[in-house]
Amino acid sequence: MAMFKCNAVEDERASCLCHTSAFARFNQQLDARFSRRAFLAGVTATAGALSFGQARAAVPEAPKAPIAFTNIRLFDGKSETTRTGQRVIVEGGKIAAVEPDNAPPPTGARVIDGGGRTLMPGLIDAHYHIIMATVPITALLTADVGYLNLLAAGEAERTLMRGFTSIRDMAGPSFSLKRAIDEGTVAGPRIWPSGAMISQTSGHGDYRFPYEIPAAPGAPLSRGDAIGGGAIADGPSELLKRTREQLMLGASQIKLAAGGGVSSNYDPIDVAQYTEAEFRAAVDAAENWGTYVAVHAYTPRAIQTAIRGGVRCIEHGQLMDEATAKIMAEQGVWASLQPFLDDEDVTPFPANSPNRAKQIQMTAGTDTAYGLAKKYKLKTAWGTDTLFDAKLATRQGAQLAKMIRWYTPGEVLHTATGVNAQLLAMSGPRNPYPAAIGVVEAGAYADLLLVEGDPTRDINLVADAAKNFRIIMKDGRLYKATLSAT
Repeated sequence: MAMFKCNAVEDERASCLCHTSAFARFNQQLDARFSRRAFLAGVTATAGALSFGQARAAVPEAPKAPIAFTNIRLFDGKSETTRTGQRVIVEGGKIAAVEPDNAPPPTGARVIDGGGRTLMPGLIDAHYHIIMATVPITALLTADVGYLNLLAAGEAERTLMRGFTSIRDMAGPSFSLKRAIDEGTVAGPRIWPSGAMISQTSGHGDYRFPYEIPAAPGAPLSRGDAIGGGAIADGPSELLKRTREQLMLGASQIKLAAGGGVSSNYDPIDVAQYTEAEFRAAVDAAENWGTYVAVHAYTPRAIQTAIRGGVRCIEHGQLMDEATAKIMAEQGVWASLQPFLDDEDVTPFPANSPNRAKQIQMTAGTDTAYGLAKKYKLKTAWGTDTLFDAKLATRQGAQLAKMIRWYTPGEVLHTATGVNAQLLAMSGPRNPYPAAIGVVEAGAYADLLLVEGDPTRDINLVADAAKNFRIIMKDGRLYKATLSAT
């Protein structure tokens, strides 16, 4: 059954684009991707993921008394090592004190004996898509937005139960979910939302179908624009408008597509997108609100043009060269890298498809990108960028653990806590959470994990949260506690 059917009568078909060979091939491909069987399989996989692992965590009540963590090995997120002889006091959703373990606990405090386990900050994923992580693309492009948010609420809880207490959402309509989490309606991580990814016509965020082109004046928004996943903008004036719209909705930072992508069907990966003037317009709008612009980019040209336009963070960068890394180092531009390898975590694309060819090219550059980041001491964040795959989302911690390919366990843990927190803090006055995260210090949010063992020696501990995370705390609330307090 064809996805699109032409209503032209026989005499009109010679001039109808629907009957060209190119459109016929496109329609066949779309049928394969959007078949009822594929749609139901994807939705079933997503729904099935809701039942994996630990039971769904309701938002617990705030403790009425202080909590004292004693007998712990402390990883504070400020360095790559642990220390002993410390006690951490939690009160009112924040860390009240980090003090010697031999001091008397506060009056009435509940004491949790860590048994020598590691107490550390909650993990931070600096490049996530909470709305789109587990939803199959068929559902994203066809389902009601309310349904997408319900699925995302389930993923938010699972993300938290994997030990990720904060995420930087790098495209997607996550504002409502963030509000529900912050209000305590559903359980989930803190969210730094970007809102819609702003893209040029034909860019990485232009998911229109060929039949929607050209866009007629007054035509309905594309599906991506309508749900808030993307925002097509061309020219400085439109960049100003779209950037200001996302800021109005509550974006803590702005995301633009600066170059070709793997998952997008029409833009070659080598193509740079947007001009310096267009970047500058978005940057001017963001900086006026006290925040910054990050861009999706792989290639030297895309990265360098964005930097000249004032962009402060490069998402991906797998195809950067040495000259580009030098520029990033000189100008203090962040590299938000993901450990994309051609392994079990790769997003599946059909063999011999253009997407698969781009994927092979991109993943082949990952080792080089990390090597350059280390050589030039780039400010480097970590994230997963999981999309459209409920099974892959369960490997969020495993994707952090694979960073051992380039870094020591202590370096990996430091990146996913204190270092990632520095990137999130670049939102300045648009930072939705004023206290510190990613560190264990007085005044910071009490977003904490108690880990069985020492992840600064064995980073693979973070890959199995169900087994190794004995306590998961966010905002001082115990979402998981397998140790009793006295």
